[in-house]
Amino acid sequence: MVASTESPETSGTAEERRPVVVVQDLHVEYRVFATGKRATEADRGGLLRRAKRTRTVHALKGISFTAYENDSIGVIGSNGSGKSTLMRAITGLTPATRGAIYASSRPSMLGVGAALIKPLSGQRNVILGGLALGFSKAEIEERYEEIVDFAGIRPFIDLPMRTYSSGMTARLKFAIATIRNHEILIVDEALAVGDRKFRKRSEQRIREIRDNAGTVFLVSHSMQSIRDTCNRVIWIEKGELMMDGDPDEVIAAYEETR
Repeated sequence: MVASTESPETSGTAEERRPVVVVQDLHVEYRVFATGKRATEADRGGLLRRAKRTRTVHALKGISFTAYENDSIGVIGSNGSGKSTLMRAITGLTPATRGAIYASSRPSMLGVGAALIKPLSGQRNVILGGLALGFSKAEIEERYEEIVDFAGIRPFIDLPMRTYSSGMTARLKFAIATIRNHEILIVDEALAVGDRKFRKRSEQRIREIRDNAGTVFLVSHSMQSIRDTCNRVIWIEKGELMMDGDPDEVIAAYEETR
């Protein structure tokens, strides 16, 4: 069941817009160890020994779709449905078992986590994060106040990041990562942190990236954030693409199954 991918918020039909990400018959499988207990003839006194077994998890099962420039695509589904696996596959962090993914540029997963150092202050991490994104020190200094105000952590900016809550860390990470315009940006649950004002600022920032010819994938359990931000929704369940189309239609169908 796949709905139309056209939307009044995008200019032109899908055929008139430039394809940015093409996912063709994507399958992702991985093997995991399952540790169980079993009794054996050699056991004495009723003792059990552990046996390691492997099982194959088919995380994505033949996913296909095309994302176009200026698309803001919500990705929804229950926990364990394969949403994050799909996003990691698009960025190249998780290899495809079968099928293929084509992208017009390297997709960016929201976050500069590798560059953030918890013993250092938020201020120092803003500088490091900006450098990791390719900004010069002068450019970072020019955007510094905007980043701090956006994250809403000014009273704590001089403290070590190890003193920050997970929400504060996520807000700062979002503020740093989105100062750069991305052609393809993946946001995985980042809008779940912070108060209503921060979520509104985040949603507006995503719309700005999309309007600057970027393509955004937003993974979220907040249907309101999806409705407010996205012109299209993909619903994945148990590794399968259930529906792709208008946000209201897809969300309504998804919520009927809850």
